Amino acid sequence: MEQHDDREERRPRLRRRAQGELEQQVLAALHAARGPVSAGWVQERIGGDLAYTTVMTILTRLLAKDVVTRERAGRSFAWTPASDEAGLAAFRMRKVLDGESDREAVLASFVTTLTPDDEQLLRELLGRAGAESDD
Repeated sequence: MEQHDDREERRPRLRRRAQGELEQQVLAALHAARGPVSAGWVQERIGGDLAYTTVMTILTRLLAKDVVTRERAGRSFAWTPASDEAGLAAFRMRKVLDGESDREAVLASFVTTLTPDDEQLLRELLGRAGAESDD
């Protein structure tokens, strides 16, 4: 009878991250930093089995989206978030919206869950944005 080594079966499977989850983890790490940091620093903060090249790919994608900035630091780069925590929250909201096929339904559902104060604030912000685009 053939011997079966089931160690392979007992090894915990690594969870596959959801789309955008890595970007959010990288951004959260950058926001926790006290200044520009290296990709290696980000990799250490995220932990797990994440390869350095994966972190670099995510940072490069975020740079293309103008969500992070970089500056030369020796032979590599130092990375910083391009916006504050509010900007990060807005980025997350946009990612959710971009992932849905019926944008109108998503936005309508979101608006109906707002408190009256938040709804008024949204109206004011939209009014300001409209006025600025008219200038």
